[in-house]
Amino acid sequence: MRVTLLQTDIRWAKPEENIREAERLMLQADEHTNNVEPRLYVLPEMWSTGFATEPEGIAAMEADNAALLWMQRTARERQCAICGSLAVRLPDGTFRNRHYFVDGISGQTRYYDKHHLFTYGHEDRYYTPGQQHTIVEWGGFRLLLLTCYDLRFPVWSRYATGREYDAIVIVANWPASRQSAWQLLTRARAVENQSYLIGVNRVGDDHYNHYLGRSCVIDAYGRTLAQCRTNLPDTLTVDLDIQELGRRRSKFRVLDDRDDFQLL
Repeated sequence: MRVTLLQTDIRWAKPEENIREAERLMLQADEHTNNVEPRLYVLPEMWSTGFATEPEGIAAMEADNAALLWMQRTARERQCAICGSLAVRLPDGTFRNRHYFVDGISGQTRYYDKHHLFTYGHEDRYYTPGQQHTIVEWGGFRLLLLTCYDLRFPVWSRYATGREYDAIVIVANWPASRQSAWQLLTRARAVENQSYLIGVNRVGDDHYNHYLGRSCVIDAYGRTLAQCRTNLPDTLTVDLDIQELGRRRSKFRVLDDRDDFQLL
């Protein structure tokens, strides 16, 4: 599976500018890699607005969200997949931090609503948490979708019976002040679940934090296969091997000894 990380500098509450930046980075990525096979492009958390913990006036209605429509149109035209989270308002008036996965080949759009809302930043005051895991299939991989703060909760992301996957895709607005945790936890989640981890973070500044980026791809042994540059918008393309992952899981059968449990 070919995956391209799009590490963006998000302009606050300016979807059209952020869409143009995403397009620019996609073209930049295409210049450095051949575009023979379909690929997955991954954008950060709330990539079209910034991390809007108070979404009133910023989060668009889902049905006419310009960023989501762009994701669907671009994925269809490029015959690729695009994922990343958006702040959206639903018809019932609730807000969701919704991680979309848009498959331009099948035409399907699936999503995961962030389960662990960031209470320290008061995200829980305005958003409704999701209660379901979402695993999508793309390029021969089963992908578990997660969002930012979810990374800190190993039980929620645990490889389990009925929740088997090959890679975690986590999109984030993870600040520089907690960058050491980002680097530690991305490796931990990959190791304990014997999976790849694709983590895409933003760079730049918003009203609250500075962001270093350091988007990365981690293998099942916790090794960093590739990492975006620090403090700069960047792209990174990596080819992941599902057969190699299978060989590692068959040789060192950690997952066979995992604890069986149910989430309440």
